[in-house]
Amino acid sequence: MVPPLITLEEHYFSTAAMNTLDDKMVEQFKYIPGLRDKLTDADQIRLSEMEKGKVSLQVISHACIAGGPPPNVCREGNDQLAQDIKKNPDRFAGFAVLPMADPKECAKELERSVKRLGFVGAMIDNHVHGKYYDGDEYDVFWEKAQELDVPIYLHPTWPSDDMNPRYTGNFSEGAGRSLGASGWGWHTETGLHILRLFAAGVFDKFPRLKMIIGHFGEMLPFQLQRICNLSVRWGNMKRKLKEVWDENIWITTSGVWSLDPLRCVLGNTKIDHILYSVDYPFAKNEEGLEWVEQLEKSGLLTQQQFEMVAYRNAEKLLGVKAPVRS
Repeated sequence: MVPPLITLEEHYFSTAAMNTLDDKMVEQFKYIPGLRDKLTDADQIRLSEMEKGKVSLQVISHACIAGGPPPNVCREGNDQLAQDIKKNPDRFAGFAVLPMADPKECAKELERSVKRLGFVGAMIDNHVHGKYYDGDEYDVFWEKAQELDVPIYLHPTWPSDDMNPRYTGNFSEGAGRSLGASGWGWHTETGLHILRLFAAGVFDKFPRLKMIIGHFGEMLPFQLQRICNLSVRWGNMKRKLKEVWDENIWITTSGVWSLDPLRCVLGNTKIDHILYSVDYPFAKNEEGLEWVEQLEKSGLLTQQQFEMVAYRNAEKLLGVKAPVRS
């Protein structure tokens, strides 16, 4: 029997966000049937799609917006999402969208979204035009996230203009776009960002910071032992990388429907830091359900561990409660 399922990397676009999209995202609307409608709906279409995967509670967040939206778009988008969540408060929770180009405004909007709108954290794009968030100017943001005790989900985004040349070569333009994005590049860039934050001492400054990364850890688990061994050369950190991994990083299963990555992850990641997710609507809830059923039969996890991944870890991390399915 499938337990309650909570999913955390589930995407959406508010009206304000839709008006800021660049050609890369708009192009996807041409090739993925129904994508626009699924992203802009937070009611019957979304609930129907959740039923296909027996999803009890979905944490909704804006999909990636190249370059990051300005503060006014974030405020409007978060307000609209909050109103949408109110229609089905037992089925939806929210992650805030933030203006990552402006760290001070990020901190303000995060606080507003958590305290006034009831959001349970934020999902942020991996960079703003190639700029990462390991500089001192972002301390005000990380400090606010730690103070509010909510997780920050670091999500891949499109390569910036200066990144694009590394994904061009003796292959088609389509292959290059994929290599730079979900076919490879934006996953490794997100993993790199986590390592940059560690190397810059962000986790020393903010030892209670909670971060989530998707897609089974954005390539990091496979290389984790090697990175941990080499990271001792990166400076005099208060904690080693493996301690930060164990204490500050959570990973989700989003959009990866194989047990092979899980076998790797179980060897180096605490079970209470592994969370089920789908990556809707870029991945299908029913595909996620098939994976969940395969996992239950695999014997990789005890029943208690299986329920932790399915929903209990998310309940604990986010302070939410999965509704009991009838």
